[in-house]
Amino acid sequence: MRDPRSETPGPAAAVPAWLVEWMVAHGISLWGAADLREFPTPADATGGRFPRAVSFAVRMDPGIMRSIRNGPNRAYADEYAGVNDRINALSAALEGEIRGQGFRALALAASERTDEENIRGDFPHKTAATRAGLGWIGRHCQLVTRPFGPWVRLGTVFTDLPLPCGPAVEEGSCGGCARCVEACPAKALTGNGWSPGAPREELLDARACDAWKKEHYRQYHGGHNCGICSAACPFGR
Repeated sequence: MRDPRSETPGPAAAVPAWLVEWMVAHGISLWGAADLREFPTPADATGGRFPRAVSFAVRMDPGIMRSIRNGPNRAYADEYAGVNDRINALSAALEGEIRGQGFRALALAASERTDEENIRGDFPHKTAATRAGLGWIGRHCQLVTRPFGPWVRLGTVFTDLPLPCGPAVEEGSCGGCARCVEACPAKALTGNGWSPGAPREELLDARACDAWKKEHYRQYHGGHNCGICSAACPFGR
């Protein structure tokens, strides 16, 4: 088995024209490649891990996002599920395209909690997104992008397709803003700023966030939806 840490894109690597065309055809304007050689990615069917990932963002409806400043609603829950479904379909299609080009690929589910005890999935989409240069992690522990703020959902497809990666985002741009911290009804945000490699606990008490949603918003996907902190972010508005 090859060690993905030994694989490099090489100085001649360039974004394939077919990949650019695929993104344009599917209406994806914010995407990039992430160097993940230092991260434990999920493995493929042979047990091999991946040196890179294609990360992309799909925008949430701005009107719906503005409507949840005081709490989630049915429109937001439906939009959340619909965008996730779209991302899963796009990721599966992209995985197939990359494999058709002769490279390994593995799509990551858009929003799937596989570790209930630690409230985590198989791999953080946000890690791939920051390494691909799509944005930074705000005080609300969500990716913040320049064009759309945090009003996005993320897709990730792991691969060994040679691609130019990054540049990775190495610092946040929230400045002194703490509107998300002030808006959080669960008081789950610490107010600390993000830096690469910082543990999630420095930004977010995930258990407090999860408990509040399950107590107050269980009608929305079993308490997996809130979005108040995201709605408060001025980069979205």
